[in-house]
Amino acid sequence: MKIHKALWFGLSCIAIVVLMIAFLTPWDHLTTGHIGLLMLALIVVAIMLGFPTAFTLMGMGVLFTFLAYYMQSSDPGRSIGQTLDLMVQRTYATMTNDSLISIPLFVFMGYLVERANLIEKLFRSMHLALARLPGALAVATLATCAIFATATGIVGAVVTLMGLLAMPAMLKAGYSVRLTAGSITAGGCLGILLPPSVMLIVYGATTGVSVVQLYAGALFPGIMLALLYMLYVIIVAKLRPDMAPPLPMEERGVPLSPESTVLAAGPYTRAVSGMLAAMFKGRRNSGVAFGFLMRNMTLALAPLAVTLLMLAVVHHALTRPVVEYEIPAELMLGSGGFDSELSEPPAGGLSEPPSNELAEPPSTGPAAAGGLSEPPGTPSAAPAAPATPAGTPAPAEAPAAPDGTRAAPTGFWIFAGICAVMLAVFYAALTWARLEIFKMLMASFFPLAVMIAAVLGSIGFGLATPSEAAAMGAMGGALLALAYRRLNLPVLRESVFLTAKTSAMVCWLFVGSSIFSAAFALLGGQRIIEEWVLSLGLTQIQFLLLAQAIIFLLGWPLEWTEIIVIFMPIFVPLLNTFGIDPLFFGLLVALNLQTAFLSPPVAMSAFYLKGVSPPHVTLNQIFLGMMPFMGIQVVAIFLLYMFPAIGMWLPTVLYR
Repeated sequence: MKIHKALWFGLSCIAIVVLMIAFLTPWDHLTTGHIGLLMLALIVVAIMLGFPTAFTLMGMGVLFTFLAYYMQSSDPGRSIGQTLDLMVQRTYATMTNDSLISIPLFVFMGYLVERANLIEKLFRSMHLALARLPGALAVATLATCAIFATATGIVGAVVTLMGLLAMPAMLKAGYSVRLTAGSITAGGCLGILLPPSVMLIVYGATTGVSVVQLYAGALFPGIMLALLYMLYVIIVAKLRPDMAPPLPMEERGVPLSPESTVLAAGPYTRAVSGMLAAMFKGRRNSGVAFGFLMRNMTLALAPLAVTLLMLAVVHHALTRPVVEYEIPAELMLGSGGFDSELSEPPAGGLSEPPSNELAEPPSTGPAAAGGLSEPPGTPSAAPAAPATPAGTPAPAEAPAAPDGTRAAPTGFWIFAGICAVMLAVFYAALTWARLEIFKMLMASFFPLAVMIAAVLGSIGFGLATPSEAAAMGAMGGALLALAYRRLNLPVLRESVFLTAKTSAMVCWLFVGSSIFSAAFALLGGQRIIEEWVLSLGLTQIQFLLLAQAIIFLLGWPLEWTEIIVIFMPIFVPLLNTFGIDPLFFGLLVALNLQTAFLSPPVAMSAFYLKGVSPPHVTLNQIFLGMMPFMGIQVVAIFLLYMFPAIGMWLPTVLYR
């Protein structure tokens, strides 16, 4: 019987890990730290063999935790009690983690939006809007995936739906199978990077990094990656027209409504000028109802109104006076009864603990938030943002006017000028046919845009926490499904069931990883890894290259959930030593972890697409189509490292 190539690859990876265990383990002088590393290797082998990740982590963690306590106390009864106590404490800490509350709400929002049936209309309108570009269908597929991924974040749903909608159209138009498969799978995987991403929530809860800052930092890298995908498709379509033939003229247009046909027959070829002329000059002679003109004029002027509103809000935020609070003299530091030179506290106050006893410092890492425990020996101070290249300095404030208001910075006026040029180009190109396409875009994209802006805007501007914004998004998804008459009892039941299934998987995964990391820390595995890395004498860039290379290679046999919950607690304690901002490191990891969905043999997006593909499309063709997009991810990681402001500028402006 012929064994599949993917199975051979998996068995080869397992054999390599087993050989490394056999030859690299010092069997003659084993220490507890070596046993911790052995546990880490066994976890990788067990997961690659197909055992459930969460329960494998939990079982290995409990077993090796008991072993760690037993080797220290030599009392089996006490070791069992300590192991069970640790299980209860880690489980309770995970279930009380506030960061995980938003996961079921965002997942529920995604399933409801998926069932609102907006993606078909969005793909059709994107296809018509981008019809003149080379590789228009592939570019429209990537744009639709990016927009829909921002609203759902569910990779399997986006890949499956786009496989049903875009793949037949692209193959019928003569697109190559590889380019078609690569565009759909790469575009669908954008949902794990673009906020509101469940992956960023898991990373934040695991490492203690603010989810809000992760969302702000991942926005521009996600957009950059989508644009790089589109640029690659355009270049391929330009150089190899046989792989992406141009669309025929009959598929580039859209039929006009009877009223638009009457107006288009007049002397005005531009929609706005034609409607203005019909409203104020020749409405009686045009035979078009005034209500039709007002509705279309309102839609046509919507971009202008939204742009002016956005510029007004930004200008107000940049120029509003700085609020200065007057602090009474008795409450200021160094005055009154709370002077640091006092040797005794005020009467009736709390006494300070004796100076000859060491008090345990309060936990400020991920364990305090209910996440994974930090292994002993790591610095207790929060990692500081370095000057290069992982941090971006805060921008200088504009000088204040005598009345307290500040002058708008030069960057604002440059941005306003760019917006004005874009609006001028838009209205100059808005013909009657493009107005119909714009109306289709408004009908399909505008509801999603409102919901996305409400969710991400409330998080970005500090109006709501991620959990509160996720609740708003879930309500918005329900309203969208209701507006499109897709909200019924079967849809609601299925969405709730899938949400509960996904949330339970994530929660059990966190419980297992929390117990596993506690056992790894007790055995001293983290200490051995730190000593080995520090002994190499790596510079900051060398450590980043080593870490990203390891994560890239782990993305071939493992999924992103396993990489985050198992290996991030190992990397994060080393960041402070090398002066790397954990937020910047998280953005690099988020870009890198896309390989987990685009690399065989665990590339789940390939299997999602294969399930809805025509019979002649093979899995090998899908895998080969993914390879160029994996190379683009490496380019994106390089660009983010060379220009850290791509990811760090927005969180620096908003929160630092």
